[in-house]
Amino acid sequence: MRGLLLAGMVAAAATFLADSYGAPVMLFALLIGMALHAVAEQPACASGVRIASQTLLRWGVALMGLRLGLEDVAGLGWQPVAGVLLLVGATLGAGVFLSYAFGRQKAFGLLAGGSVAICGASAALAIASVLPRREGREADTLLVITAVTVLSTFAMVAYPVLFRALGFGPTETAFLIGATIHDVAQVAGAGHSISEEVGVMATFVKMLRVALLPGVLLLVVILMREPGGGRAGLPWFVVLFVVLAVVGNAGVLPEAAVAQLVALSQGCLVMAIAALGLRTNLGRILEVDRRYTAMLVLLTVFLLGAALILVVALGL
Repeated sequence: MRGLLLAGMVAAAATFLADSYGAPVMLFALLIGMALHAVAEQPACASGVRIASQTLLRWGVALMGLRLGLEDVAGLGWQPVAGVLLLVGATLGAGVFLSYAFGRQKAFGLLAGGSVAICGASAALAIASVLPRREGREADTLLVITAVTVLSTFAMVAYPVLFRALGFGPTETAFLIGATIHDVAQVAGAGHSISEEVGVMATFVKMLRVALLPGVLLLVVILMREPGGGRAGLPWFVVLFVVLAVVGNAGVLPEAAVAQLVALSQGCLVMAIAALGLRTNLGRILEVDRRYTAMLVLLTVFLLGAALILVVALGL
């Protein structure tokens, strides 16, 4: 299908540029996709782009389960685990509160809060996939993905400087980096800019946040259940996410196979974001109320402030 091929070409170009310049691949995929929106509007491309933005998204989310290193997460100890649980829950609650304060509904708050609390663009895509379909949902998703990607890139540069200026040691800095920066790649980049030890520890903390994604998706399904819609249940790809997380950590699959499937997951997600960009007119994004971008900034600041309070008050 031409649309699927187009999304693949955009994803390949975004990956090449990201590898060449060290910038977020998701952001490149969005920008290139939006630039080619007129091409994607052609009837011959519509079905393929839709498959990339929906079917490939679900498979990308499902295969994300293989990324989880539960043994590493368990090795953190109970205090960081409790701290991350508290931060994720508080950020989700803040997202819903701010959504109503900014004149939006609960769904946008869960989308924004979940992306900040869990893992940025990947979490935004996963949460959007279980939200009820509404007009403007894709524009909201694109706005959230763009905002958290830019904020995560800024945090990767600014947070290590901030934490050093505040006098935190390696352990506290690693926890703060892993608990506050949105994207996994940016967490690793920020941590390793200080030391290899901090980079490894920060990534462990970050993976604990990622491990909470299935629970957050279930919560979203329950909270967004339509009246009279019957019992809420997890979509098939979320169930597969959990199954693959267990399989991956059980050592059943060869490491080479796991590595290939993880790469496939990343490829599916990049293609899904590329397709989302292809389906979105830039004019629609420019028409979005800028207050919603401010909401993402406030959520990011909230998460940072809450993490700093935890470290200072509880000595995490």
